[in-house]
Amino acid sequence: MKKNLIAVLLGAALCVFSLPAQDAAARLGVILNNYSPRTAFTTGAIPRADLDLIVQAGVRTSSAGNRQPWFFTVVQNLSLTQRIIPQSVQGNVIIVISTEGTTNREIIDCALATQTIYLAAQALGYGSQIYTGPIAALNRELKGDLGLPANRNAVAVVRIGRVTAGTDAVSAASPRRSASEMVTYK
Repeated sequence: MKKNLIAVLLGAALCVFSLPAQDAAARLGVILNNYSPRTAFTTGAIPRADLDLIVQAGVRTSSAGNRQPWFFTVVQNLSLTQRIIPQSVQGNVIIVISTEGTTNREIIDCALATQTIYLAAQALGYGSQIYTGPIAALNRELKGDLGLPANRNAVAVVRIGRVTAGTDAVSAASPRRSASEMVTYK
């Protein structure tokens, strides 16, 4: 699964259109079945090899004009992770996605990288959750602690960690709206 992670995340469109419908749905499982576990995070370290793979998936995210405006700060120190996300537990990792830019294009590119990191963690069997609420305080109070230069601002944070055994999308996620409420075909 680890060997195919980047290929699945970055090449899903090519694979999906060339496979029978049932194979395409299986390949999109991580995307179709993702969830944020909220309170199901538990203690336990994430191996460095898995973190490196998750970050590499983020690095390889597509961006407008291939500008790749993002920077990733991987925070493993419990004291610092709890200052960003107070409910963090031992072993949780916080990845801060930041950029020097302020345009919509740069912010959207960083959002794509954020989503890729979020899905990569889940593809490896970890819980992940995207946070934007702590961003203003992080940029105001924690940039020095994170080593972010003055010209760079955080735009999102992904929390990654182990989850309680048996946690699934039905029991751990908030309800999803149906596609019929959000999609119009013309």
